[in-house]
Amino acid sequence: MTDIESIIGGSSSESLQTLQTSTSTMGKDDFLTMMIAQLQHQDPLNPLDGTDFTAQLAQFSSLEQLSNMNTQLETLGLYQSSLNNTQSVSLIGKEITAIGNVIKADGASVDLAYNLSETANVTVRIYDEGANLVDTLELGTQQEGENSVTWDCSGVAAGNYTFDVSAKDANGNLVPSYTILTGKVTGVSFEEGFPLLSVNGQDISFGNVISVNEPN
Repeated sequence: MTDIESIIGGSSSESLQTLQTSTSTMGKDDFLTMMIAQLQHQDPLNPLDGTDFTAQLAQFSSLEQLSNMNTQLETLGLYQSSLNNTQSVSLIGKEITAIGNVIKADGASVDLAYNLSETANVTVRIYDEGANLVDTLELGTQQEGENSVTWDCSGVAAGNYTFDVSAKDANGNLVPSYTILTGKVTGVSFEEGFPLLSVNGQDISFGNVISVNEPN
């Protein structure tokens, strides 16, 4: 005797509850099998109550709809992932602005951009590729929102540098902030199905892109 048949002797609600707890997952096929087994093994002198049977049909219908909805959501997720991948590849060669902290020093100066959640006193620190501190900029009070400062990089070797922002309010409490980079997308890689844009030698999540522009 199958597990489903062994629990038919109870009421419909008890049978459903027992089946749900006796299996890790109950699908629509299991539900239908249980209903057929109930009909086959019911007492002819005491047949299944019509109300209970109608309730089970309603439950089966709901289960079927939820199963179909889950399939549609999975299909939609695959479509969205494919669309994101296609869009990310089309960004190769474009200049983007995104959340990141790598800058390219190649000339007399470069702009460092960042965003503040509120007005704060700001300090910017710049590091070389070996994580050595090469410069510190004390900017004083800066306004909420996006800000930028021009860094004189004429005295350092050309290459990629990173920077961070330390922002504090008048009471010395840290103010949330994030750094912003600008650069050309030179390649795209995929990690667990998610696209990563290569900009200034840093991998940028597609979702962290703020704007896209044609290169000058």
